[in-house]
Amino acid sequence: MSERLPAMLSAYRLATLAATPLASPLLSYRLRRGKEHPARLCERRGQTQIARPPGALVWVHGASVGELTAAIPLIERIKARGFTLLVTSGTVTSASIARQRLPQGVIHQFIPLDAPGFVSRFLDHWRPSLALFVESDLWPNLILASAARGTPLILINGRLSDRSFRRWQRVPRLIEALLQKFDLCLVRSEEDANRFSELGAPRLSVVGNLKLDVPPLPVDDSRLAELTEAVAARALLAAASTHSGEEEVIVKVHRRLKASFPGLLTIIAPRHPQRGPEIAGLVEAAGLSAALRSTGKLPTAATEVYVCDTVGELGMIYRLAPIVFMGGSLVAHGGQNPIEAIKLGAAILHGPFISNFAEIYAALDGAGGAELVADAAGLIQRAGAWLKNPDERRQVVAMAQKTMEALGGALERTLAAVDPYLLHLRLEHHA
Repeated sequence: MSERLPAMLSAYRLATLAATPLASPLLSYRLRRGKEHPARLCERRGQTQIARPPGALVWVHGASVGELTAAIPLIERIKARGFTLLVTSGTVTSASIARQRLPQGVIHQFIPLDAPGFVSRFLDHWRPSLALFVESDLWPNLILASAARGTPLILINGRLSDRSFRRWQRVPRLIEALLQKFDLCLVRSEEDANRFSELGAPRLSVVGNLKLDVPPLPVDDSRLAELTEAVAARALLAAASTHSGEEEVIVKVHRRLKASFPGLLTIIAPRHPQRGPEIAGLVEAAGLSAALRSTGKLPTAATEVYVCDTVGELGMIYRLAPIVFMGGSLVAHGGQNPIEAIKLGAAILHGPFISNFAEIYAALDGAGGAELVADAAGLIQRAGAWLKNPDERRQVVAMAQKTMEALGGALERTLAAVDPYLLHLRLEHHA
């Protein structure tokens, strides 16, 4: 196999083979930083204590929370057809979401590090019958070894950001060799199709964005009632999935708005919950009172900024806060997904850095279903206007929800494309 590979892929394979002894110090380092699950490090080496179920096994892989969340409705539909599923991801937060939201009986594992020995051990054990890769988390050894074993590979909800596209253009033979291993690439938009085609994907179909078809985020009713009672009738503003550099802006916004809205409570839900104490310290350094949800505290009348440094509670925040600033958009990150907040009735504000969700934000902004704010001043102005005018805010939410409904349908189209493979597995199993 390696003789037919581009030289760069062969070099990558040899380099990852030689670097395998470094896996232990790497995992230890990541563990210290909270990026690995201490009881599940063996999975990163392709090991597991879970037996492979008999029969056909459909494997779904998504890098992190966003990819996993987008795939859950598809996972549910495939499971309803009677198939056993293995779901893999690479982050601690995604594992937490998997535990909370995957259907009963679906197996979750951490994806192995992309070293040949770990990948072989993983594939030897699980022997997947079909592999669905979500978006663009393409690990060379994993893809090549899976294809070499005859496992059909399908890319679902395929997307390529500007940054990823430019990066892959620097190694055209490498990415073409990987994409050629896929039986089918189901992509989100015509722009994604053009990019994948230019990189060498041979079989493409535009089916839309699975994230538009996700159901509303779940919520623990008792916790929602508890927090609702704690905030009473206070004016609320939320900043969701924020990144470093954005919390300072949110603090500035709160300090300006609280003069016009006495009792204002700002909720910050950082993209990386482990940053909670850091953010609380930033808030208090600015002369505001903060409370951390991870400590079990509810906001009191004295709390000005409530830091929700927990996993799986955005559904509660979106139900509670009438206005949500979507993070990752005032810094050069590429933005975060606004769809879940919109489905739960929040009016959306966002910054200019939204390349990861450019089409969605373009549709929303064009329809008056969200608003772009360039900086703290813009955020103060628009959030203040919506806090004063609930009717205007509700109109924005209505336009956003109408826009999302018009853009939906990717789940059914994706399932229709995958169905022939599932039918083949069923027939093969019965035979």
